[in-house]
Amino acid sequence: MDSNHLLTSTCLLAGKIMMESGSEVYRVEDTMNRIAKSAGREDSVSYVTVTGIFLSFRQTQHTQIENVGERSINLEKIVAVNQLSRDFAFHKIDLPQLYAGIRKIEQEVPAFSKPLQLLSAGVVSCTLMYSFGGTWEDFLATFLIGIIGYFLKDFAHDYLKVLFLDCFIAALGIGIAAVLAVHFGFAYSVDNLIIGSVMPLVPGVAITTSFRDILAGHLISGLVRGT
Repeated sequence: MDSNHLLTSTCLLAGKIMMESGSEVYRVEDTMNRIAKSAGREDSVSYVTVTGIFLSFRQTQHTQIENVGERSINLEKIVAVNQLSRDFAFHKIDLPQLYAGIRKIEQEVPAFSKPLQLLSAGVVSCTLMYSFGGTWEDFLATFLIGIIGYFLKDFAHDYLKVLFLDCFIAALGIGIAAVLAVHFGFAYSVDNLIIGSVMPLVPGVAITTSFRDILAGHLISGLVRGT
């Protein structure tokens, strides 16, 4: 692989990982351009959307495109790619090492374990329920229903793969579980249970990223992320 091809592949792979992990558009473009500049190519032009990444150099007539696949939230991957790009900018590693490191991030950097995600969903549910004016009597039930809702969302997302259907099934399960919990005397307020348990389903990072993209002038990507 010649140096120009390696540089282009490195920039595109870094941008793809960051976009698929929930990074802002302007951060992806900045990282790609900084990698190119650190490699001696200050004529790079990058254009990033939520579904595709474009990269070219003004002194050449070739443009390469990378498709952005399924998007998620993995801040650990974003941090890892940014750190490698900084190491490359400060000449701590060379271009082949940068490419190898980014490939390793793509293949090996894990997400948090499923049990930890479920536990976190339960903690978020019950604490926010109480913050919104709930009572201690609904605390444990909200914790358990929050776990159930997040499990249903994960299950539907992995096996059905239909956009928004996972959140619908999770919300339906939360509603049914809340009604049953109150009916059998395990909790006292259906409203408190539902309000707290749906909080892990709210895409807080995506909404924040959407606003940051809009404020940075990336209106299309910002609106797409926010809907």
